[in-house]
Amino acid sequence: MNDLAAAGTFRMGDLIINRMGYGAMQLAGPGVFGPPKDRDAALAVLRAAVEAGVNHIDTSDFYGPHVTNQIIREALHPYREDLVIVTKVGAVRGADASWLPAQSPAELTQAVHDNLRNLGLERLDVVNLRLMGDVHAPADGPLEEQFSALAKLREQGLIRHLGLSNVTARQIDAARKIAPVVTVQNQYNLVHRHDDALVDSLAREGIAYVPFFPLGGFTPIQSDALGDIAAGLGATPMQVALAWLLARSPNLLLIPGTSSLAHLTENLAAAELELPETVKAQLDAIAEAAA
Repeated sequence: MNDLAAAGTFRMGDLIINRMGYGAMQLAGPGVFGPPKDRDAALAVLRAAVEAGVNHIDTSDFYGPHVTNQIIREALHPYREDLVIVTKVGAVRGADASWLPAQSPAELTQAVHDNLRNLGLERLDVVNLRLMGDVHAPADGPLEEQFSALAKLREQGLIRHLGLSNVTARQIDAARKIAPVVTVQNQYNLVHRHDDALVDSLAREGIAYVPFFPLGGFTPIQSDALGDIAAGLGATPMQVALAWLLARSPNLLLIPGTSSLAHLTENLAAAELELPETVKAQLDAIAEAAA
């Protein structure tokens, strides 16, 4: 059994989150579209994650669409009292599996109700407004109308806390003038470090930063140097990449995703991996080389 406590916890609003969590995106079919190839395996991974101590699951109703949330409900409902499910709104899926913006107040409201229904909840713990920007990179632009719509749903009691995804520092500041922001979810990992300054500024504000694609996503991190470092530590390259994120800042919460029990166990074991300062310097050098 992995000791997730080794990674510590972080307070997201009034919620205490184990820093090593789980991202449910890969529970859907290929391309995050349609049903999984093995539904029983998907259910087993979710149950094993929670049994191992994961209390932070990241999802969205546009995964599938609807598929991932329905699997979460089947696997885990009624939910443990300490389980925090974080979802995101702001997109829908086309019939061709495309990702389409859905940012109007009416579309965002519909998305919140879809999440509530498919997860079997009366209130969502955390809802992230996912701006589309350049899909995996933020682009400055107004968000007041969208975030205000979610703030109204929060006032109605349908949402507990609000967050943002794929956003710039300027957009975060604009949103915080409307309602509290407890978390920001942007692309960030060992070699994709454009948000270094943002991570630090959010840490000072007590706001969680949740990196999506912590292992590189659809193009996993590949580095001979990373492989050599991992071998020297008796770990896998992906475990080292996750451990680096945990060591990077105390406000980083991880949500590595997998549909495999073996990979789940491997990912969670990264919570116990300690990186010597010399190794951290070597890993920083990999990032500099990649840049």
